[in-house]
Amino acid sequence: MTAEPNSAPAHPDELPAVVTRLFRGVLYAEADEKAWQSLLPLASHVRDYVAVLGLELFLDESEGFAFLKSRPDADGTLPRLVPRRQLTFNVSLLLALLRARLAEFDQRAGESRLVMTEQDIADMVSVFLADSSNEARILDQLGANIKKVVELGFLRKLRGQQGTYEVARILKAFVDAQWLEEFDARLADYRASLDGGSGGGQAPETNRPKGASK
Repeated sequence: MTAEPNSAPAHPDELPAVVTRLFRGVLYAEADEKAWQSLLPLASHVRDYVAVLGLELFLDESEGFAFLKSRPDADGTLPRLVPRRQLTFNVSLLLALLRARLAEFDQRAGESRLVMTEQDIADMVSVFLADSSNEARILDQLGANIKKVVELGFLRKLRGQQGTYEVARILKAFVDAQWLEEFDARLADYRASLDGGSGGGQAPETNRPKGASK
């Protein structure tokens, strides 16, 4: 998932600029090719550099993105430079369904970009909620939930295409393979919660990368 790159000789003098760029937010290869090419040979140096701040570098060369995240802190003694965000139940549900759709897309499609319209997303949620008494209420809130997912950086609006989004592949880093193995059980829990009327409750936190929406 995060193989150490060896594409070019490292240039330590570029290290401060690379780290500064990562502190500004997620680095995408397609959006900032120069910074990306500087990062690849410096990955090990970046990891050592940010480790003293209680951070880790997450680098996925195949998907073309990198970001900084907080290291596990069992004692809770380190200050958190990358905040955790408490998600509502409905936003968590939408992220789960988008991640599942991305996994299905990767298995059958030759393209690298999963693009969905607001109607596509509504249809996806409707299928899941077909037997839920809270379907209408959750669909009414869908626009606000989509907006929140955009702010988190997991959906990206496409310019010139109203109501059309690309599912950001960085979502794979936050909803991982182990999570997907438990997906059916999670969906059952979600349905039970919906039928119990807790659709607006709190869901588990996500360790959102700094500046993920950029």
